[in-house]
Amino acid sequence: MAQYNWPPKREEELMLWVEKLRALVKRFGTFGYAALLLLVIVLWLSTGFYIVRPGEQGVVRRFGRHVATTDPGLNYRFPYPIETVDVVNVANIRRTEIGFRTSATGKAQGILEEALMLTKDENIVEVQVLIQYRIKDPALFLFQVQNPEAILGSAAEVALRSTVGRMRIDDVITERRAEVQTETQLFLERLLDVYNTGILVTEVRLQIADAPLQVRDAFHEVVRAREDRERLVNEAQAYMEDILPRARGESRKIMEESIAYREERIRRARGDASRFSQVLEEYRRAPDVTRERLHIEALEEILPRSNKVIMGQGADSSVLPFLPLRGMPGLASPERMKMPANAGTGEEPASPGGAAERPRGNMRRNLDNNRETQ
Repeated sequence: MAQYNWPPKREEELMLWVEKLRALVKRFGTFGYAALLLLVIVLWLSTGFYIVRPGEQGVVRRFGRHVATTDPGLNYRFPYPIETVDVVNVANIRRTEIGFRTSATGKAQGILEEALMLTKDENIVEVQVLIQYRIKDPALFLFQVQNPEAILGSAAEVALRSTVGRMRIDDVITERRAEVQTETQLFLERLLDVYNTGILVTEVRLQIADAPLQVRDAFHEVVRAREDRERLVNEAQAYMEDILPRARGESRKIMEESIAYREERIRRARGDASRFSQVLEEYRRAPDVTRERLHIEALEEILPRSNKVIMGQGADSSVLPFLPLRGMPGLASPERMKMPANAGTGEEPASPGGAAERPRGNMRRNLDNNRETQ
């Protein structure tokens, strides 16, 4: 059955098929020619079916002119040479590099002709950018421009140089790196739309933004010095923010304490003045009694705070009672000394002052009696 394999792989097989067709035509005559022609047309028309995979689009051309763009799935076009189709992957993320090239081993090699740029403050900076993109319009990508990738690289370099040229070198290297990426992407998208490249930029990533290699170390020293300055300024600011509220709180506390002390002194002075006025009024009524009363009250206030030694007539005349022996180890405490000797016998305790307490009570009673008579 090898002679029936189609299409024929050798000239002998092809000639065998031709002889079979001639025999078939001679057998059926004109009807055989028509059937053969119809079979050829059907086979030719069947070649117009094509499949577009997910993430792809088909660009249909009729005699070289773009007539339709088809979506993924089974599609049909007029067979060649009437219509042809170009299938383009529009979902794949592609990349282009500005200022460097990546070799097959994955090592990046800098391209100084593209990487060196001039900033606003007339300094030279080395910038390397990675651009990721995809095809958004396959018809424009295929037919509008001759080399879309080359135009993308040139437009990206123009956009990057324009963005870097409007900034200072410090902004490009440290402070405004994200802004460099954003502005470059916006400018590049506008240029690609003007050129009708059919390319959509998805990301602009800044790989390297630094001073040239010859002056890189010195520039880094300057950057570190500025960072140290900023750090010291921030530390001083933090110290100020810590010490100022504390000082304000202390000053407020002192002011409140002074106000409270002032109010206390004023009220105490008013109380003392009121008490003095009342005593003065009583003194005018009974001078002798009031004077004696003031004397006794002064003694009542002073004597409890002093150490008193009361000796009778038969007591020893040595200096031992006058020595400061109270509170020494082995001696009775003041509270225990005040306890009466007959506390355990059930007898009525005597007053702490003994005989000295009775004259004071008699003196008060005499003063009260004198005031009543007056």
